[in-house]
Amino acid sequence: MGGDDDVARSRIPQLRLDELLEELQARIDAARGTRDRVHSLLEAVLSVGRELDLTQALRRIVEAAAVLVDARYAALGVIGPDGESLSQFLTVGLSEEEIARIGPYPTGKGLLGELISHPKALRLEDLSQHHASYGFPANHPPMRTFLGVPVRVREEVFGNLYLTDKRGGEEFDADDESVIATLAVAAGVAIDNARLYEEAQRQQRWLSASGEITRALLSGSSRAQVVELIAQRAREITGAELADVVVPEAGDMLRLELALGGDAAGRAGLVVPRAGTLSGAACTQGTPVTTTDLATDPRLTGDPRRRERLGPAVAVPLGRSAGHIDAVLLLARGPGEAGFTDREIGPLLGFADQAALGLELASRRRDAEQLAMLEDRDRIARDLHDLAIQRLFATGMTLQSAARFIEHPGASDRVLRAVGDLDETIKIIRSTIFGLRARDEGSGNGLRARAVKTVEAAQAALGFAPRLSMEGLLDTDVPTAVADHVVAVLGEALSNAARHARARRVEVVLQATGTQVVLTVQDDGVGIPAQGRRSGLRNLAERAEGLGGSLELAGPPDGGARLVWSVPLGT
Repeated sequence: MGGDDDVARSRIPQLRLDELLEELQARIDAARGTRDRVHSLLEAVLSVGRELDLTQALRRIVEAAAVLVDARYAALGVIGPDGESLSQFLTVGLSEEEIARIGPYPTGKGLLGELISHPKALRLEDLSQHHASYGFPANHPPMRTFLGVPVRVREEVFGNLYLTDKRGGEEFDADDESVIATLAVAAGVAIDNARLYEEAQRQQRWLSASGEITRALLSGSSRAQVVELIAQRAREITGAELADVVVPEAGDMLRLELALGGDAAGRAGLVVPRAGTLSGAACTQGTPVTTTDLATDPRLTGDPRRRERLGPAVAVPLGRSAGHIDAVLLLARGPGEAGFTDREIGPLLGFADQAALGLELASRRRDAEQLAMLEDRDRIARDLHDLAIQRLFATGMTLQSAARFIEHPGASDRVLRAVGDLDETIKIIRSTIFGLRARDEGSGNGLRARAVKTVEAAQAALGFAPRLSMEGLLDTDVPTAVADHVVAVLGEALSNAARHARARRVEVVLQATGTQVVLTVQDDGVGIPAQGRRSGLRNLAERAEGLGGSLELAGPPDGGARLVWSVPLGT
């Protein structure tokens, strides 16, 4: 018995040593596991921090979170501008086919909304038991364990990390929560850096666009070219689907000067009231105005873009002079896309100020060119009056005097006809002088000046300048009442060409033949459809018939359409 006791007593130290060694081994394994986890966390932090593209940074954050806590599924929900819903949702662990079967991404209801309302870490053994859980949609894989941690960027809650189903059937523990909380801090820094980088890149693009506008102005580009450049660059930088520029008109109306994207041809040249439009609100307030959904916003019942099913939009004033807005730039994105935030509108305002300055410079240069042209016209008018008419008049007097001494009847008649031709030439020159001086004085009451203004006004809607030629004594032979009809018909014909013809060339010929005035408008567009609306053409025909004239429509052999409107003079 004594020997057995001695053996048992000798084995006790050995057992204790084994226990101590096992405990030491466990602690070594735990320390090694902690070391490996710390290394993994540091690698994740470095990987996330190196990414400057925001979308890629968010993707790396989700992937790193899933690896660090060995979660089967992970997601990052980005909180939208309203602070109550998710505007972006990135997932790990689900295939594209599974995502398609589940349907639309969550918007922040139920358990996900709980983290939005109460941004603090949430760890659950069974997420279905939480009071805010709504369950899963059809075709969604089952999930049990849950860990959610908010991601903060400075003092702002940017979004939340969601992790479910720890592998091996285990629960998420305090260490998992601590690791994800640490990653969330690093993610906030990485997101902030990516945002700042994107803003810097965007600012650089705005500066480049402003420089391009300045160069265009210095190279002598027209206002139409500068306006198109402004709208095109703003559309590209903001990722907008549509860009329109409108200018105020008399009577609280707005005219669409330029349309890009969407049904641009259908919007070009439209005149709409300020009330009930986003551009009108910006024009009235003098500040940017936004909407999250242009198609359904109840404030915008009169906006012509509602039928194009657009989403978020912003309208920005372009310059202010003499107490009114010179123009308004409207940008709109597609439905479901992100709204225009203050981060975007700030640089856009700076660009708008630069663009407004460019438009003002273009306007001043155009005024200077107009002044130089008017001065040149005044000189031409003086020269015609003082030199050409006097010489022709003297020549006519000489021929009349000489006709008395010509005995041959045929020769005398020819001289008298030459005198008549000189008188007719003097009338034509005087009509030209009146037209030049009417423009010089800014009155624009003559038919010539009014026709030129109508054609110039149609340039913005057409996208190019129509060709205009005029013949005869338009300002002296055409009565004012008839001239009013001619200008109205010309405006309607050019408007039809802009809205329906899809033409690349329009030619206008206005003639006063002595017995009638004839207006011809011809384009190279798609022609006049047989089943198209005829109300506008019927109005033109009624105008002609009311004056004893006629309207003729034809399709030239080389395509397009030709409109000939003529009425007799003296009616």
